[in-house]
Amino acid sequence: MAEEEPNVFLFYPNLIGYGRIVLAIISCYVMSTSPVTALFCYALSAVLDAFDGWAARTYNQSSRFGAMLDQLTDRCGTMALCMVLCKFYPDSVFWIQMSTIVDISSHWLHLHATDLTGAETHKKSDNPVLHLYYTNRTFLGFMCAGNEAFYLILYVRAFWPGPTLFGIHFLSYLAAIVFPIALVKSAISLVHLVTAAQTIVKYDTDAILAKRRATPKKD
Repeated sequence: MAEEEPNVFLFYPNLIGYGRIVLAIISCYVMSTSPVTALFCYALSAVLDAFDGWAARTYNQSSRFGAMLDQLTDRCGTMALCMVLCKFYPDSVFWIQMSTIVDISSHWLHLHATDLTGAETHKKSDNPVLHLYYTNRTFLGFMCAGNEAFYLILYVRAFWPGPTLFGIHFLSYLAAIVFPIALVKSAISLVHLVTAAQTIVKYDTDAILAKRRATPKKD
């Protein structure tokens, strides 16, 4: 009897991922006008991010498609939030743009390097910074939560700046407190970018050398 072919599209973690996408789309649709709804959907999508990983481990349903789906949902959600922040904070557009570019490009290149080399998961690295980032769930969760908190605080501040203390809005203090976390997260993304580029260049170099060796030399 032939072995039943698994339907990766219907893996439990991927079903959770589809739900996250729906929530992200709703959040994007109302982000400029309905902050309560936008925050609820965005936050719920972020919470479900923890459950898709749990489902993948519990039911042994890890997949490349699921990893890509998870990363794309995370990155696109943050990118959409940053787009709105550019509207609310026009004087900071350049820095928001740079943050988004580093975030998107580093994760894309990292995943591409993982697939190119045939690695089982993108969460393994010989780089000490990335090794800590991916093997220590407390550190990973702290960095991701702190990074999201920074952007979400800026988003909330655009609608409700809160009471003032010494002439500065309360949410401005909160943003300043979590800003170092977002900064370190961007630095880790740069490490992703550099190490992934090195991996791909090594792959290219090995392929070029192998091709040269396989090509007969002309007398």
